[in-house]
Amino acid sequence: MKYVVLIGDGMADEPLEEIGGVTVLQKANTPNMDHITVNGKAGLARTVPDGLAPGSDVANMSIIGYDPEKYYSGRAPFEAVSMGVELEKDDVAFRCNLITIKDGHITDHSSGHISSDESKILIGSIRSELGSDDMIFYPGISYRHLMITKNRLGEETLCVPPHDVIDGKRKDHMPNGKDSDIISELIERSREILNDHPVNIKRIQEGKNPGNSIWLWGQGSAPSFVPFEDLYGLKGAIISAVDLVKGIGIYAGLDVINVPGATGYLDTNYIGKAEYAMEALNDHDIVFVHVEAPDEAGHMGSIEAKIQAIEDFDDKVVGTVLRIATEMEEDVTIMVMPDHPTPISIRTHTSLPVPVSIYCTSGMTPDNADAFDEESVKKGSLGTVYAADLISMMVKMNKR
Repeated sequence: MKYVVLIGDGMADEPLEEIGGVTVLQKANTPNMDHITVNGKAGLARTVPDGLAPGSDVANMSIIGYDPEKYYSGRAPFEAVSMGVELEKDDVAFRCNLITIKDGHITDHSSGHISSDESKILIGSIRSELGSDDMIFYPGISYRHLMITKNRLGEETLCVPPHDVIDGKRKDHMPNGKDSDIISELIERSREILNDHPVNIKRIQEGKNPGNSIWLWGQGSAPSFVPFEDLYGLKGAIISAVDLVKGIGIYAGLDVINVPGATGYLDTNYIGKAEYAMEALNDHDIVFVHVEAPDEAGHMGSIEAKIQAIEDFDDKVVGTVLRIATEMEEDVTIMVMPDHPTPISIRTHTSLPVPVSIYCTSGMTPDNADAFDEESVKKGSLGTVYAADLISMMVKMNKR
């Protein structure tokens, strides 16, 4: 038996009056996810334990089979290991966004999805002006970057994700608690460095949002994982354009497969991700495929973009996987789900349970769910399950 787990980041949503009181997942045309649901088992999955913030870090950890209550130590360490940055014992990794601040408000958590070439120059300036032996800045992809501190500096500082406070006043959401004066000063000084930077002046002239401030959040120290193969007896791989998800895979001992054209945005190489995943099944037992696009559309607050991202995920990822899986000699079990909701109305994540469907190409007794969406899966036989149990559950379904 081979396994494929397809994760449409942020696909789940809430009913919207603008589209007739349904969710974008209900509105979107999703014949392939519907096929998996109608011919398989469906239900709801709780990906975020009580007391933890509904981030993609916690939610994707759960889906990959690691209980966040046991393994979670912070978001940024996953991004660090994916970028090749090894954390020493007392190091703390921070996510360092390039954001847009306008009239004292946080207006864009991604600086208009700034290019990696532009952001590398901006982070280079930050590193030159603010970096030291105890604070090291690393350029990443687009708006997503990294800062490492020594001697556990900032480990207990209270920081908020910028995508949670879009249009909020910057001063109302600055870091608090221990070491917050140091972390806040870095943010303040970055504005002086970036505001009139030539890269940002050019972006403004082109009608684009500037990366005129850093924003530090998601910090943590290196976690300790039991290898995935030891936990589940399966050799696994993971495909994602997002350093966070790659990093979870690295700590889990999964092979990271990089796909050309995978951007982590609406223009990602959907079909390439699916084809690489199915090719990986030649020498792996399970492959996780993560697609960021629906989440980005949710943060944008765009109904049209999110529906398009969901339909692209269904057609180009789920559809491709289904087509190839039905042609394989081995049986293939496919699980599809979001990691968390990213409702259009609030443009950030929530902790509500998400739909999940499981299907096997060799057939299984279907239940009563008739579509892949937040309401229809409630008719399924899985009920509401804890997402960290899904891998074990999926494997047990296929033991004969």
